[in-house]
Amino acid sequence: MGSQILLYVLIALLIDTIRAADHLKYGSPRKYTTNNTSPEHTTEYWNEKAQDILKQKLVQVQSPITNNAKNIIMFLGDGMSVHTVTATRNFMGDSATQVSFEKFPYFGLSKTYCVDSQVADSACSATAYLGGVKGNYGTIGVNANVPRFDCMAGLNVGNWVESIAQWAQNAGMDTGLVTTARVTHASPAGVYAHTAQRGWENDAEILKSDCSPKVNVDIARQLVEWPVGRKLKVIMGGGRSNFRNVTVNDEDGIAGQRYDGRDLIEYWIQDKRSQNVKANYVWNRKGLNSLNLNNTDYLLGLFSSSHCPFHGDLKRNNISTLVPSLSEMTESALKVLSKKNNGFFLFVEGARIDMAHHETKARKSLEDTEEFAKAVDLTRKMFSEEDTLIIVTSDHSHTMTISGYPYRDEDITGLAADQADDDLPYTILSYANGPGFDNTYDKKGRKRITPEETIDPNFQYLATVPLASETHGGDDVGVFASGPFAHYFSGTYEQSNIPAIIAKAANIGAFKSAAGHIK
Repeated sequence: MGSQILLYVLIALLIDTIRAADHLKYGSPRKYTTNNTSPEHTTEYWNEKAQDILKQKLVQVQSPITNNAKNIIMFLGDGMSVHTVTATRNFMGDSATQVSFEKFPYFGLSKTYCVDSQVADSACSATAYLGGVKGNYGTIGVNANVPRFDCMAGLNVGNWVESIAQWAQNAGMDTGLVTTARVTHASPAGVYAHTAQRGWENDAEILKSDCSPKVNVDIARQLVEWPVGRKLKVIMGGGRSNFRNVTVNDEDGIAGQRYDGRDLIEYWIQDKRSQNVKANYVWNRKGLNSLNLNNTDYLLGLFSSSHCPFHGDLKRNNISTLVPSLSEMTESALKVLSKKNNGFFLFVEGARIDMAHHETKARKSLEDTEEFAKAVDLTRKMFSEEDTLIIVTSDHSHTMTISGYPYRDEDITGLAADQADDDLPYTILSYANGPGFDNTYDKKGRKRITPEETIDPNFQYLATVPLASETHGGDDVGVFASGPFAHYFSGTYEQSNIPAIIAKAANIGAFKSAAGHIK
């Protein structure tokens, strides 16, 4: 008996010795604190949670909203992959958390490929989810008969694709767009533009492609001169430089990029005066907040020379008093568009989610996703589900993944619980490619990453393949829907099906019931 006890003691000492050696080798990871009083430790908690979900689903199936949608609000989280949404839950506090739009009753997946590319960009995808037609990579508002950079093919009106905004305008609805990118960038341009090259945001860019800016009208001009753009009641985002000549500085002292001498902001102002409508141009948050939105018919807000800042940088860089957040712009747009009783279509893009991913700055991407979700939440609370359809989706994914078996209470922007086989730590979030490669490897092999580094919002997360800019991913993206005909967004379908379902819900465009296409 005594020898058995001695044996057990020796085994216990051996185990402790092995654990101590492991801790010396790998470091002591933060342990998940077990809370035995937590309801999650009981079977009843999970059973009751499942019962609640079943009850909700039963109500949704039995009582789908099938009256026409008076208002349509489309939220586009640029580059907001399923992984991004999942990571944002933890970033907001816990994996069990739901971002606002995950509470929507219906969810589906859209297939994002272009006609000529397995992995989409924001141009061909915008043509799909706004126009219902898939085109070629880098082209906007045109079908696949238009190759990218083709100076002449994009001029053929027969190749142009009408957007859901045009359908809404034809039905007498007001329309608008909000973005944290340049308002001439690929995603918002899908609302109103037709072009063979997404980069033709001003005339100088057309010249660089050896095309004629007199024949090919740049995207900024299309926004203020062509019918769909001219009728937009709200335009808010960044991109002042594309509207002014190189000889003219904007309100922040930054020179424009145009070569043709045009001041398209002044053109917009004069055009609205000629229509005798109440129009306002603002360039900072103070100007936006000072407006009487009840007395504003048209609103142009350009809050940066290029893209608007990352959301987290508004506070970090002490510029939150200068540039409005996405949720602030969205709320202002909704107040302008909802004054009349004819209904409206609003496109809202959280563009910087994507741009942070391209830089492999995962923390900044999650900050912008959280702000994007805030904008969705305030919008859903402003309007009734009975007459307002809200769709939340993405144009494409990114290569960021979540790995490493982190403990439940670990910060997802930090390091994995254990070290790798090379005795070095690694981040929970990582990318398949991108500039984060320089933080991953040097000539000796993999670099050592410290927890302090990952706290820096500009830290570039680990990447396997060296690229100056991380690429998009080709996987399907989520579609979250709430309101009339939201149940149609369940399942997996082509990204180009989205505007058809929207048109059915609002009874507008080529897919309305009266046309006989959808019964």
